[in-house]
Amino acid sequence: MESFKYAVMNELFLSELKSVDKDLLQKLILLEEHIFSDSVLDTEEGDTSLDSLETIISQCVAMINEIESPLEKAEVLLNELYFQHLFIDRYQTRWPISAYKVAKGLNQRAMSPIIKAALVKEIITACGFETDLVFIPNKIMVRLCCDEQYAIIFDAVTGESLDWAELDIRLDDLEGDPTEQDLQAIDDNVALVEHLSALKNILIHEQVFDKALTCVDVILSLTPDDPLQRRDRGFLLHQLDCFKVAVDDYRYFVEQCPKDPAAKILKIQLEKIDVSTNVLH
Repeated sequence: MESFKYAVMNELFLSELKSVDKDLLQKLILLEEHIFSDSVLDTEEGDTSLDSLETIISQCVAMINEIESPLEKAEVLLNELYFQHLFIDRYQTRWPISAYKVAKGLNQRAMSPIIKAALVKEIITACGFETDLVFIPNKIMVRLCCDEQYAIIFDAVTGESLDWAELDIRLDDLEGDPTEQDLQAIDDNVALVEHLSALKNILIHEQVFDKALTCVDVILSLTPDDPLQRRDRGFLLHQLDCFKVAVDDYRYFVEQCPKDPAAKILKIQLEKIDVSTNVLH
């Protein structure tokens, strides 16, 4: 009965995560609740309120309210957000786990790239601009549309915008005919997978294997049978002593990516496995 209730709850969570009625920020909050709901630390730490988001929005709106030019309005807004509200930052080798939580990241001004992109998008949209996320190799960036002719594309972490020359160079790295690239807004799932993959990696680094496994399970619900994610799920199941189940994921990865160096090593190990005794020689 318990497993049935869990399955129903899981299906409900996934349907909400894939819902077109929720925006990216709402989905990130939903993910956070799903992954960290049983965390003892969350009940002890502060900075869990999103009240400051409304304050930032109201102050930004007031700052640009009297400006007529859309371009000037956009520039003043970004300056207000990144300098006055201290959103300006630089990339880190490894973000802390708290940076992957919406309220904590915002209140501590240490936000992982996708969390920050979603928050910036929310603020700028509330200020009256059309805003979306676009993929510019090799990262997801924010596009602020000033009007029908002009848009500012910028890095959510640093606040730095791309000029047209740099944008052309970046777009040359995309597959297909460069003259036909119209820079479509990315689907929420792309941003969610990016966020979950980065969070999974930091959780593995911190040896929080159960929550890392939850991340992988959600990723696989969004991108079924991704061989690299199946490999990582096998590793995490192995760490959590679910070795017999891990073997299936290992084998899938080896079959799908036979030329991968890790697959070659795993193939040798799999040939030596005695599943009945759960021993990896």
